[in-house]
Amino acid sequence: MRITTTGPHRPVVRRGQVVLGAVTALVLGLTACGDDSDPTKSAEQEDLKEGESLTITTFGEFGYDALIEEWNEANPDIQVKQTKVSLWDDWKNELNTLLQANEGLPDVVAIEGDFMPALVAAPDRWVDLSDDEVEGRWLEFKEDAATTPDGALLGYATDAGPEAICYRADLFEKAGLPTDREEVAASMTTWEDYFALGEEFVANSDAAWYDASGSIAQAMLNQVEFPFEQADNSVDVENDELRAVYETVTANTESLSTKAAQWSDDWSAGFQNDGFATVPCPGWMRSNIRDNTGDPAPNGVVWDIADVFPGGGGNWGGSYLAVPKASPHQEAAQEFAAWITAPEQQLEIFQTLGNFPSQVEALEDPELLSTQDEYFNGAPAGEIFSNRAAAITVQPYHGPLYSDILGKFQEAITRVDQGADPEESWQTFVNEVDSLQ
Repeated sequence: MRITTTGPHRPVVRRGQVVLGAVTALVLGLTACGDDSDPTKSAEQEDLKEGESLTITTFGEFGYDALIEEWNEANPDIQVKQTKVSLWDDWKNELNTLLQANEGLPDVVAIEGDFMPALVAAPDRWVDLSDDEVEGRWLEFKEDAATTPDGALLGYATDAGPEAICYRADLFEKAGLPTDREEVAASMTTWEDYFALGEEFVANSDAAWYDASGSIAQAMLNQVEFPFEQADNSVDVENDELRAVYETVTANTESLSTKAAQWSDDWSAGFQNDGFATVPCPGWMRSNIRDNTGDPAPNGVVWDIADVFPGGGGNWGGSYLAVPKASPHQEAAQEFAAWITAPEQQLEIFQTLGNFPSQVEALEDPELLSTQDEYFNGAPAGEIFSNRAAAITVQPYHGPLYSDILGKFQEAITRVDQGADPEESWQTFVNEVDSLQ
């Protein structure tokens, strides 16, 4: 990504050792509120008793309902019960509370990919899931992100998030833009082209160009190698590339954005009232688009997918399943986690929900490559997202504080959406990051 940026650049740097201390306090919570036992030691293991179930907590939609029913039918002695939390941020807060209390944790914990570095930095509460039977199963960057320096594998990757652009072909047509997938893809190969096309669109439409400033910021961050932390885990949030993302997004807020916070009620409503024309679109985003737009889509609404991502490739999302040492059923939990993240199950989830597999074997499956999505105007979704996966050349470094800093960065973007001065909001962000360390 090449974007010109201006403005002061004052590096904020803290050594990785200090960062690790902050994360340890957050994730390990060694001062337990509800249990005097050592939280870094495994719970006493026992078989599931009659009427007991293996527990898993997920967030959003993992597509596990039917698969858990299938598992339960085949495994009467290891029944699984799922709890769903709507948003990752809500589950992250609850998870930290449970960790600090050292009680109430499920046997299997869903972890958003951006939070996995916090587990890797403070691994003592988590089961090492490495096993010869799953070695080499996942895409290398997914497995590496869940592996500690001494080789412990703390999470099984559930999916990956190669990004395309989903667009409203009907709104494109009304604004006089091309609607053909190949033409659309050719018109937005760079971010400069994407924003320029957006200016052309909004000049001829009442809709915004994209769904949320925050989603564009996230999409652009996914192409920055060291957005918040350097390889030694030192924090540097005033590097040129991060500043460029911030200045580019906030400069386009007034003309191209809905100004709605992503995942908010206003954002959801935008799908139903012709609120915007494009969405940065990893495979899993398709289910959000369907759910918010309506299935079947309202008369005249035509969603499509362009085999392109401005600036090259990018990966957004992809979660993990981890097993806390507090679980008294670790062997069964690992067995279930291995099964539900296996290639066959990931392919089924891709077909029904859209989450793109993180399994090497699944990516080579002819069924995946031939998959079309009728909701998205019959787009060859399998081929498109496979191409987008192959286009990924940068994997942003996720240090222990990545998730927390990302939240502060998104808050800075939101403040500008709400009318704050961009420079003042940036300085607030810098100060808040400083306080995290």
